[in-house]
Amino acid sequence: MLPNFTASPDAFILQVDKALRTIFATASSRRPYPDAGIVEAELSEADKRHAAGLMRVNHSGEVCAQALYQGQALTARNPEAQRALIEASEEETEHLAWCEKRLNELGSHKSLLNPLWYAGSFTLGALAGALGDKWNLGFLAETEHQVEGHLNSHLSELPEQDAKSRAIVEQMKTDEIKHAETAISHGGVPLPAPVKQAMQLTSKLLTFAAYRV
Repeated sequence: MLPNFTASPDAFILQVDKALRTIFATASSRRPYPDAGIVEAELSEADKRHAAGLMRVNHSGEVCAQALYQGQALTARNPEAQRALIEASEEETEHLAWCEKRLNELGSHKSLLNPLWYAGSFTLGALAGALGDKWNLGFLAETEHQVEGHLNSHLSELPEQDAKSRAIVEQMKTDEIKHAETAISHGGVPLPAPVKQAMQLTSKLLTFAAYRV
């Protein structure tokens, strides 16, 4: 059975619009910002640069998540799977807003490589969806598990006094865990070990580049 591609001109325009807004527009959050009410701590220039580098990696990760979910939803066959992916995508948009605001507060910028991250992730998402919903959702679950691991490492690396960044990362981690559980509950299956390893290597490349550029 072939995947149900949505190839209408309207669908194509919507995908382009979503990509442009994710990469270039300022995201907004429907939920309160996790760091609302937390007083900005005094950080050294070195701590600011390090915190900004980590938050830039997180922002780029959310750009990738947006692209993955859009690609996966485009080729998903089950309407329930599509809804789960779109719902997760909407929450990831809030993560974009949180990370971008924090980057601005730290006097830094988003990764210049975000268009590349988006294009590659959208392609991977569409391919995952084309393999069938159980693998599509399994890919989503594994992505979220790996993101959770990255966020845990960032919590250990962020300056202890940077309570604002830490609050954002903590809430992102909570959301990612929920997304993984949702994917599994909708029928996602564990991915083969070589696929997981390839995902980890790709993630390391993104982390290395986005932290610096």
